[in-house]
Amino acid sequence: MQTKKHKVLVANRGEIAIRIVQACIKLGLDFVCVHTAEDAASGHVRIARENGGEKSLYRIASYQDANELLAVADDSGATAIHPGYGFFAEDYRFARRVAQRENKLIFIGPSWRVIRELGDKINTKRLARSLGVPTVPGSDKPIYDEMEAEKVARQLFEFQEEQGIERPLVLVKASAGGGGMGIEEVHDIDLFKSVYRRIRNYALRQFKDDGVLIEQRVLDFNHLEVQVVSDRTGKNPVHFGTRNCSIQSTGLQKRLEIAPGFDPSALNYSFDAQKVLDDITEHSLAMARKVGYDNVGTWEWIVTRDGRPFLMEVNTRIQVENGVSAMISRIRGEKGVDLIKEQIRIGLGEPLGYTQKDITFEGVGIEYRLIAEDPDNKFTPWVGRIEQFGWTQEDWFSMHTHVPTDTPYDIPTEFDPNLALAIIWGKDLAHVKERGLEFLDKLKLEGANKAGEALKSNVNFLRVKTPIILKF
Repeated sequence: MQTKKHKVLVANRGEIAIRIVQACIKLGLDFVCVHTAEDAASGHVRIARENGGEKSLYRIASYQDANELLAVADDSGATAIHPGYGFFAEDYRFARRVAQRENKLIFIGPSWRVIRELGDKINTKRLARSLGVPTVPGSDKPIYDEMEAEKVARQLFEFQEEQGIERPLVLVKASAGGGGMGIEEVHDIDLFKSVYRRIRNYALRQFKDDGVLIEQRVLDFNHLEVQVVSDRTGKNPVHFGTRNCSIQSTGLQKRLEIAPGFDPSALNYSFDAQKVLDDITEHSLAMARKVGYDNVGTWEWIVTRDGRPFLMEVNTRIQVENGVSAMISRIRGEKGVDLIKEQIRIGLGEPLGYTQKDITFEGVGIEYRLIAEDPDNKFTPWVGRIEQFGWTQEDWFSMHTHVPTDTPYDIPTEFDPNLALAIIWGKDLAHVKERGLEFLDKLKLEGANKAGEALKSNVNFLRVKTPIILKF
């Protein structure tokens, strides 16, 4: 098999690094892992050492130092690099460098041109609109003229009033910004000009580009995703269903995901939920075909309470929640779909080998993100030592964690305090909720910080949210 000659550099840490190693083992591939000093006790270090020996493990100063990662690739004889998620996963410059350097590597992800094209939110919006894909109402280009900006804002206020929205809101955003920087809400058109000028000046100072985007602020919505997979031909993308990621922290970070994205067989919606799922799936595939998408990716959508979907963005990488989609997916009737394995296999050039007709879905899945944090205090990260971490293994769930279960573990302060992902399967919505609560009730998670205070986690938050999953 073509893939056996390859060695994959796992350019990430923790749970995703473990899953990449496990996928490489399934495929018969060699691998090499990296870790920082702070991560010496992480489970990905252990699995690399146990399955590849010391030669499969390199200590580095930072996961975000491209030169260091590429030096490891050269020294270890790696032929491909998997960025996981975060860090370099959606950095088209890194992907381009990997592919074009003298000692070329295969980037396990979309081609750098696709990452660049879909990583630009304005470009993605234009592409979507050219295909008739609904996007959040507003401008699809940076606006530099105040009169034009005010005209767009007035149209958005009028549009929302026609929709019966009692308190219309418009977002004014620095087009070159990111990470929530350079964004303000406007609730009164008379205040628009002063906000526009303020954001424009901020954008010029901060980003050296005073372009501004004007968009409708959508408040009451569900966050849905479509999981897309395509091989290097980019011609025949398939989907592995939808998922709902609406249960989030106050900082809008996902905490619980469910597949499929809606369940009209169990819940009553005020709109045709199945049609919405079908529409966003077909829209996502249409865009994937148009750009020649050539790996794993996620199309992110918001769906309003009256059932109107709007494309938010495209994530050109594997996502944390890939496993909940895999849990309910079947290829030719077979369980055990591993989307990371599929990503590596097709990333190395193998054909997909199946069509949409070969993919079916069974049951409902929940993914719990287990995190050391205090939900009662704005989800503030908790720092300390995990003294005990364990669960009762069942064949209806899988656990992915880098936290050792046989020795205490000090949570590194350099990274987010994510502890594990638990993915539960049930034959229907009621069944998976019952099993989810059973898992959470039996979970053992104990620890203390240096002051002797007990570990804080989001386990109870997840317990409270489980009964209401998929309810709009």
